[in-house]
Amino acid sequence: MPRGPRLDAPGTLHHVMVRGIERRRIFEAPTDRRDFLTRLEVVVRQTGLQVLAWALLPNHVHLLVRTGPQPLATAMRRLLTGYAVAFNHRHKRQGHLFQNRYKSVLVEEEPYLLELTRYIHLNPIRARVVPNIVVLDRYPWTGHSAVMGYVPRRFQAVTEILEVFARSLGTARRRYREFVTDGISQGRRPELQGGGLRRSAGGWESLAVLRRGREGWAFDERVLGTGAFVERMLRSMPAPATRSRAQAAASFLEVLAACAAEWGVTQAEMCGGSRRRVVARARAAASYVGVSELGLPIAHVARTLGVSPPVVRSGLARGAELLRVRKVCVETLIAGVGKRVS
Repeated sequence: MPRGPRLDAPGTLHHVMVRGIERRRIFEAPTDRRDFLTRLEVVVRQTGLQVLAWALLPNHVHLLVRTGPQPLATAMRRLLTGYAVAFNHRHKRQGHLFQNRYKSVLVEEEPYLLELTRYIHLNPIRARVVPNIVVLDRYPWTGHSAVMGYVPRRFQAVTEILEVFARSLGTARRRYREFVTDGISQGRRPELQGGGLRRSAGGWESLAVLRRGREGWAFDERVLGTGAFVERMLRSMPAPATRSRAQAAASFLEVLAACAAEWGVTQAEMCGGSRRRVVARARAAASYVGVSELGLPIAHVARTLGVSPPVVRSGLARGAELLRVRKVCVETLIAGVGKRVS
């Protein structure tokens, strides 16, 4: 069955799940986890994404986020593409890191905000990565330790969770911890792992009861919530603002011109196979923007630049680093300006 377009709008809550290809590890060392969280903080700052809960497991990631002015797809593309390129470079590997595209489920905040926060933060205990709640309190690779105040995370919206429990910080943390502890015995909760009427209604038995009634129940596999919430979301969702392949390809030509100007070379040199060091740097930077920001296939970027796909793939990490060091604003590159930012 073809996958439908993602449902998204500013201010909506999403449960995002990212898995390693063939269940392989996407975090090999603490360095990888720190890199992922550093990139997440940058994305939060750039896109207005709000992170309410998160957990990094060896081969998958859970995020509970609320979108800001920029779409969820933009934030996730920047986060995952940049991380995958850096991970492959660090561990001297090639190829895809993540399994297909990430999964995102639009979530009804009441009653799922707190339930999903607890479910996500308990992932390390369910996976037997940590033994109990005492260790989880200080475990740095889930948002629970930030809510408890042991591992501060500037990107995490801790206050929004705590203020649900109490006005006093100490009381809020105590009640939050009791709430999380009560969830340990619940184990895996399939109803919180995706959307659809069966999960939202509470299982097959509840669904059978609903179907015997006369009321209509809207459902959508991309949504976790009541039928009324699904209907409201589907009515209010704006048409997806997607960039067509032709538009992305046209934008990439502007990126080439901007990178050529930034590095003082010509577009002809960039697309003519020149091996000059400065040309290779400009080409690597353009390649990174084309693949990570515009979503173009590596093969398309390679054809445009007159090089082989392996050359583009091997230069992505270098391109990202060059843009960072030179403080080149990616947004202005896409707009064809290519000016530096302070």
